[in-house]
Amino acid sequence: MKKLVTLFILLAISSQVWAQKIEVSGTVTDDTGLPLPGASVIIKGTSTGKTTDFDGNYKVNTNNGAILVFTYVGFISQEVKVTSSIINVQLKQGGTLDEVVIVGYGSVKESKSLGYAVSTVESRSATRKERRRFRREARKNTKDAQNGTNNVLNGAASGVQVTSGNGQAIQIRGRSSLQNGYATQTSITSNESYKEINENIFKRTSLAPLSTFSIDVDKAAYSNIRRMINNGQKVPVDAVKIEEMINYFEYNYTQPIDTHPFAVHTEVGVTPWNKDTKLLKIALKGKEIPLAEIPPSNFTFLIDVSGSMSAQNKLPLLKSAFKLMVNKMRPEDKVAIVVYAGAAGLVLEPTSGDNKQKIMNALDNLQAGGSTAGGQGIELAYKIAVENFIKDGNNRVIMATDGDFNVGQTSTASMEKLIEEKRKSGVFLSVLGFGMGNYKHDKLEALADKGNGNHAYIDTMQEAHKIFGKEFGGTLYTIAKDVKLQLEFNPNIVQGYRLIGYENRLLADEDFKDDTKDAGELGAGHTVTALYEIIPVGVKTEYLKSVDDLKYTKTTTSSESFTKELLTVKLRYKKPNEDKSQELKTVVENVLTSKLSSDFKFTAAVALFGMQLKDSEFHNNSSLDNVIALAKSGRGEDKSGYRAEFIRLVESSVTK
Repeated sequence: MKKLVTLFILLAISSQVWAQKIEVSGTVTDDTGLPLPGASVIIKGTSTGKTTDFDGNYKVNTNNGAILVFTYVGFISQEVKVTSSIINVQLKQGGTLDEVVIVGYGSVKESKSLGYAVSTVESRSATRKERRRFRREARKNTKDAQNGTNNVLNGAASGVQVTSGNGQAIQIRGRSSLQNGYATQTSITSNESYKEINENIFKRTSLAPLSTFSIDVDKAAYSNIRRMINNGQKVPVDAVKIEEMINYFEYNYTQPIDTHPFAVHTEVGVTPWNKDTKLLKIALKGKEIPLAEIPPSNFTFLIDVSGSMSAQNKLPLLKSAFKLMVNKMRPEDKVAIVVYAGAAGLVLEPTSGDNKQKIMNALDNLQAGGSTAGGQGIELAYKIAVENFIKDGNNRVIMATDGDFNVGQTSTASMEKLIEEKRKSGVFLSVLGFGMGNYKHDKLEALADKGNGNHAYIDTMQEAHKIFGKEFGGTLYTIAKDVKLQLEFNPNIVQGYRLIGYENRLLADEDFKDDTKDAGELGAGHTVTALYEIIPVGVKTEYLKSVDDLKYTKTTTSSESFTKELLTVKLRYKKPNEDKSQELKTVVENVLTSKLSSDFKFTAAVALFGMQLKDSEFHNNSSLDNVIALAKSGRGEDKSGYRAEFIRLVESSVTK
């Protein structure tokens, strides 16, 4: 009997040990050691798991002895029994893909159920060299990539057959017919939309000495482009917004030391991609404000819970992201939650930040389903925000959606008009984009612009941590609004100039002093950077065409001697609660900066990559290797690792 009892005790102990929870981490690579971002790591027999990050790394909590299933598009899946806390896996390429599991890209803090779709794909697998070649060709995409499944997949991969929702088969040509796109390794239906961008050209200083534009602190373009490249998708030309790519990164700009809420920094160097021109960097650094010193906040979460938000990288990721923000809230802060699908409703009355569990429970209870009445949601969210308005406080609606509105007011114009009216209330608007396939960048950007706010795209929890963790103050607290810049170039020194990016932020010269004209907002700690390529007087260039002399107007330059001045920069801004702007001015001398900063070099690298993605006529036949070398020289301290991530992203596009 004693032996039997002892046996039962041993079995009980062993079963407890066997069921013991363990955190497993590791790296997933291909058979050549190249990291596989977005690889799926699923606990066998469940729908729980994670996806690998940009470096192929993962972490998952499971039981000792469980089976982990590792899958990646184009590779043979592998099952590994958990016997240690570190499991590194090397996946081998498959000959023919019979079945591919495609999961939403992005991990969550806790293990959550991952929704995934199974697609039948018949295609010969690409070699490592081919994959890199396909990625490199991303910079020559057509700008029609967003116009439905046929346009996205046509000619994108060899031997792929996709069945659309109506059951009609879509035949895809072989990759040998590719010209401007590159082969994707997955088939993703896309109905994304982007505003058409006509790239800025060089202007002759004698005819147009002024350049006027609004700042842009949006960062959505870079994280969106990163998502596309990592997923092997084409990057539509109009998805490339160079200013948002540049402003995504952190820079070592010093804070203001005077009464203004931001400091102005300039550098001038030889253009890395054209030795005959100069590159001017103008940067603003917003004053950093500790969280404890930010005025009480009145937040209204406006969350899209329509059927289009059901994917793992939409509502589930959204809820996890918003919890990060809730954890940052103080007792003096409050939040209400408004949701919309076929109609809009209030699911959480304004609740203090010291009642975090109640707020998180409300988020956990959200489910996706129905159509999308975005206009009704906006109306209700602003109504709640105004009713709970805090004088001299931080009043903001935070909208989270894929932008796919289909009920009521749905056009971009009608939504803009609605937001323009609502912003008069003094409530600011932040817009967060989620998901892929039907992401409406153009609409969400317009809403943020008209709502005195900012626009970001969240594709992973890592990005959510960046926005709601590290950049919480800048994302959600405005220190200056309607910020405009006007540069006057010296025609004695500057023959021509070109603003790189900011195409949809250009202003008429007379708008600079007009306080009724809307412009961008600057958040606490935010940085804004703009680059100008300058053609000095006397340089022969194909970028400036000759113009006949005017018959009735004679162009003359100032009789005063300004041989030491390259240009003058003027800035205007308003305090968040004021309607009259203030002006400050700085002169940039006609000398090259003695020692260019790592920030200068890195911003130039990002701009050059953007120009290559757009197949710009101005990148002067530069290569991706040029981008990599320039980015490495400007990597600097890179505490958060985002510059290193950029370098790896570009490297993954290079043909070896």
